[in-house]
Amino acid sequence: MPLPITLGALSARGFGLFGAVIASGPATVIQTFTASGSWTCPTGVTTVDYLVVAGGGGGGNNGSGGGAGGFRTGTGLSVTAGTTYTVTVGGGGNGSTSLSSQGGDGNNSVFSTITSTGGGGGGAGLSFNGRNGGSGGGAWYTGTIGNGNTPSTSPSQGNNGGTGADVSGSGQGGGGGGASAAGAAATTSPARGGNGGAGTASTISGSSVTYSGGGGSLGTTSGTGGVGGGGNGGASGTAGTANTGGGGGGGATNGFAGGSGIVIISYVIPVSNKVAIFYTSGSWTAPTGVSSVDYLVVAGGGGGGRYGGGGGAGGFRTGTGLSVTAGTTYSITVGGGGAGSTNRANKGTTGSNSVFSTITSAGGGGAGSLNNTSGANGGSGGGGVQSGSGGSGNTPSTSPSQGNNGATTGTDVGGGGGGGAGAVGTNPNPSLNGGAGGSGTASSISGSSVTYAGGGGGTGVDPGNNPGGSGGSGGGGAGTSGTSNSDATSGTANTGGGGGGSRDYANNGGNGGSGGSGIVIIKWT
Repeated sequence: MPLPITLGALSARGFGLFGAVIASGPATVIQTFTASGSWTCPTGVTTVDYLVVAGGGGGGNNGSGGGAGGFRTGTGLSVTAGTTYTVTVGGGGNGSTSLSSQGGDGNNSVFSTITSTGGGGGGAGLSFNGRNGGSGGGAWYTGTIGNGNTPSTSPSQGNNGGTGADVSGSGQGGGGGGASAAGAAATTSPARGGNGGAGTASTISGSSVTYSGGGGSLGTTSGTGGVGGGGNGGASGTAGTANTGGGGGGGATNGFAGGSGIVIISYVIPVSNKVAIFYTSGSWTAPTGVSSVDYLVVAGGGGGGRYGGGGGAGGFRTGTGLSVTAGTTYSITVGGGGAGSTNRANKGTTGSNSVFSTITSAGGGGAGSLNNTSGANGGSGGGGVQSGSGGSGNTPSTSPSQGNNGATTGTDVGGGGGGGAGAVGTNPNPSLNGGAGGSGTASSISGSSVTYAGGGGGTGVDPGNNPGGSGGSGGGGAGTSGTSNSDATSGTANTGGGGGGSRDYANNGGNGGSGGSGIVIIKWT
């Protein structure tokens, strides 16, 4: 998930794994996605400005430069308040590792109705043609260039790759196309690979940044990458720069990967909205005049067991009137979910803590597995299996309690449910079914009622295909059935839900579900 912060009249700033959200004035929010996620349109917002850049194409092996990812930008795109929009940030294409295959195409980036196409891969030593894409890959030797702006958009999202050349039987390659210019053609005198096409600058982030440069080609003298993250060609070439959509350089033995894309949106929100929602770690600066906040801090859920119980929910802590100091920047940690168990000898992994100011919510306890049967302690405890005890919730102790215990089970019965913020995990009933995860707790701090921190369900067991336990309300993952070799359901991201327990029937596969990541929400007046 990205780091969407819905900000109101006063300035705040957040930084996280997936980029930054900046309110640069009373009501303007700039949100940067460097990985796929989602965005919920705040109340009062009807349009956004956008930049959508796709992943760059990979360079060819003994070949040409990859095309840049498609570059699309605009203003006044209609959005609907309360609607959640999926945001896809395309990865860069792989560099070619075989003379007989071109570089891989980049992946598309998408926001709402706007799709930017991944850059085309560059031609290779025995597969000369560049590939089509947002910008086209360069051709090698006598091959055909890759076409840019494919499929066609208006304005154009990119340009063609450059042509290759035959220098007395020695190939030279063309540069990958860029957002502003075609890839340069190879030359014969002097013998040189083409440079990548130039990218295009955007100021949507608040400063001028250039994206979508094409990759340079291998040559007797190799081409350089286009401005905007394009990788250089050559034996010591480079990959496209991450989060620019730059094409990868053509290499001597392997091509270089394209750079991943990026999505940036900018919008104006009403002054009355003063809620900051952190889906990943970051920071928040208390605005002038603010001396206290309301908060919700949910930790990452615990992972489910293999032939095991359900993971415990992440700790759930909420309150009002927490003192803050205007102008002070507070670090915010959003805990990740614990991994589900991949081995019967290991419990699921305990989730990570979430922290804001003096408030720490503990990660949910990992669930027990067949040969390590007890659930771990945590914000809520992981469920046990095969007479293993459930983990203790509210560990360490807080008041009010941040969670509940996981279920303790008997021998040859289903896995116990992980504890949730609102209830303990349940024992299997009937005994061969998986126990349900404990229910979570609802909060309206975001402006609508959302339930968080549900426990994961335990696995069902055989004989018979007895059902796994349901995940607790609030993002808990379900357990698998008694003859399943499938992975259990993971906890829902940004709810702190525990992962479900897997059956791993006959020891033939099926891992525990991972816990859902946590969330931190701050509200002020």
